[in-house]
Amino acid sequence: MKKFVAIVTFLSLTIAGVMSSQAQVVSTPRDGVYDKVNIVDKRPIPYVFVREADYIWSRRVWRVIDMREKVNQPFYYPEVPQNGWRSLMTIIMDGLKEGQITAYDASVPTDEFLVPITYEEIMSRLARTDTVQLQRTFPPYDYYDTIIHSEFNPQDVKRIRIKEDWFFDKQRSMMEARVLGICPVRDNLDENGNFRGYDPIFWVYYPEARETFAKAEVYNPQNDAQRLTYDDVFWKRIFHSTVYKESNRFDRRISEYATGIDALLESERINREILQYEHDFWEF
Repeated sequence: MKKFVAIVTFLSLTIAGVMSSQAQVVSTPRDGVYDKVNIVDKRPIPYVFVREADYIWSRRVWRVIDMREKVNQPFYYPEVPQNGWRSLMTIIMDGLKEGQITAYDASVPTDEFLVPITYEEIMSRLARTDTVQLQRTFPPYDYYDTIIHSEFNPQDVKRIRIKEDWFFDKQRSMMEARVLGICPVRDNLDENGNFRGYDPIFWVYYPEARETFAKAEVYNPQNDAQRLTYDDVFWKRIFHSTVYKESNRFDRRISEYATGIDALLESERINREILQYEHDFWEF
């Protein structure tokens, strides 16, 4: 009996010691003056319910956001996650991996959310296989081909497309824009690294992703104590974009009938028409 009690006591002390050592390893000093709980517990602002009867005018617009532009750089940085701060593409990929976000095939011509694809499918599609010619470091110093496999790097995405609806709500007498989808875009390069075009990777249904975006910080260059979330950035439209398509009978993009400065002017015309529609409702 005494031997049994001794064994139980020994095991209890051993388990307690292991748990204590694990707690010591996990516990780290607070990196800041206070514990950040505002963004961790934040939820997206609910959309106002809109009846079909109040939906009296709408226009669907597709835009492209170039993350290399200064105002859009918070989408791209940081390249390496730090202090809970991650880039938009890292947030999306982590959400896909954890099952918080659903991706849809970008090859659907109408950009509809029809064909869901898994995280594993995405990584398999985005992996690149290149054939590189190398020279041997020993006689006869001949050249040989070798295959290099490279995994997808979120930093390769420097553009995102968004699909949104602009509409006038008769009940509230106001114009509103709601983002429907986000599509990361990667540069299409040939074997020599020459640019050949853009490859849309997948579409994300934005209303579903809002829960994830609402808990993800965006760097605020003006005030570290008042950082926004990615949901705030899209809600408040703190970004610069260019319209590349609007809803039309031919389902054409602007690039199909205008190029260069004419394409930029067409993009501005679409933006101006949307704002002008709301302006014309009022009498001054």
